[in-house]
Amino acid sequence: MQPASSQDISVPANESALVLFSGGQDSATCLAWALSRFQRVETLGFDYGQRHRVELDCRETLRQGMSRINPQWEQRLGPDHTLPLQALGQVSETALTRESEISMAATGLPTTFVPGRNLIFLTFAATLAFRRNIRHIVTGVCETDYSGYPDCRDDTIKALQVALNLGMDTRLVLHTPLMWIDKAETWRMAEQTGSNALVELIRDESHTCYLGTRGTMHPWGHGCGSCPACDLRRAGWERYKSHV
Repeated sequence: MQPASSQDISVPANESALVLFSGGQDSATCLAWALSRFQRVETLGFDYGQRHRVELDCRETLRQGMSRINPQWEQRLGPDHTLPLQALGQVSETALTRESEISMAATGLPTTFVPGRNLIFLTFAATLAFRRNIRHIVTGVCETDYSGYPDCRDDTIKALQVALNLGMDTRLVLHTPLMWIDKAETWRMAEQTGSNALVELIRDESHTCYLGTRGTMHPWGHGCGSCPACDLRRAGWERYKSHV
């Protein structure tokens, strides 16, 4: 059993999925991807004291917007869950959990790297999925447009899937539909999944900026316009629009 790293998978019609849903562009695209494939989809967010906590406030607007875009999605969209993980922020001296400079650390990793974040997120997601009788977990990590985070790598996700299934005696499947595509292709996936209406919803209502800046509206969405997350989102949008 391997994670689905591509867009195309075949699942039984009655299967359910749990989407790690932060309120950002990637997780919003993954939610639409899951809604187009699974009979029942629940969402899970984490409040870990992140500097850009405003992303959590975007989640319900995105969920409601997707329900309006597609009546079938409205029927498939199940409950939303938010788990408090303040302990993660307390032990993480990073630029995502502290008011500190976003730069490259001596380790070669960016200061926005929160050690163990995706490992912890997916472990809690697996625990919730176990209780909710859900076999499929969807996350927006990728190796293509990322900041060098080792817990976003395909090998990490595959290894974690094995560990979770061994440790919980389950048959969970971790899906990573964005693993091998860049931000431009992520915008394109949104268009292919939910037409221009989904692209506009994600552009206007999702949040990616590391600094949590929400006031300024750019052609590609809200954000400070200068942090690494904004740079990736802007560059991806411009590449996407140049080929539309």
